[in-house]
Amino acid sequence: MDTKRVALLSVLVALSIGIQLLPRPPWNLEFTSLLAFVTGMVFGAVFGAILGASVMFVNGFLSSYGFAGIALPFQIAGMVLIGAVGGLYARTMKGKRSTGALIMEAAILGALLTFVYDVVTNVGTALWMSSSQLPFIQAFAIALITGSVFSVIHIGWNLFLFGTLTTPLVNAMNRVLAWR
Repeated sequence: MDTKRVALLSVLVALSIGIQLLPRPPWNLEFTSLLAFVTGMVFGAVFGAILGASVMFVNGFLSSYGFAGIALPFQIAGMVLIGAVGGLYARTMKGKRSTGALIMEAAILGALLTFVYDVVTNVGTALWMSSSQLPFIQAFAIALITGSVFSVIHIGWNLFLFGTLTTPLVNAMNRVLAWR
């Protein structure tokens, strides 16, 4: 890996951690999943997964919301998945596709991955709730129901962010890497 790639990847990790540690706007807007996905597209699935894991690991201990607790491994797993899928998605883009198709695909993937991330993190929440003598299935149902408004808003924002920003971010990163 050359110096430019290491420098850009380092900036992306620092930017992602910085964004993640800032208090979130009340309407569930977050950029970490987009940056993990785009990093996966530009640097490959492994680096997208590493970015996702490292950002969520740091966030689990330093978040303005406090220590993530038992949900931390689930948050890490969800973000690893998003970064890895970005790399896998980039491999499927070998043929020519219209810009409109890429925008739609990225938006749909963003929504789907956000849904999966929210379900995975709700498993962690359910495990925490079930430790207080509540059956896991009941705790999982409660976690899904109480988190449903958050999930719908989260999915909507990521549908928009992935659709509007994936292509420009990938193009910008590729221009930086190609710059001499």
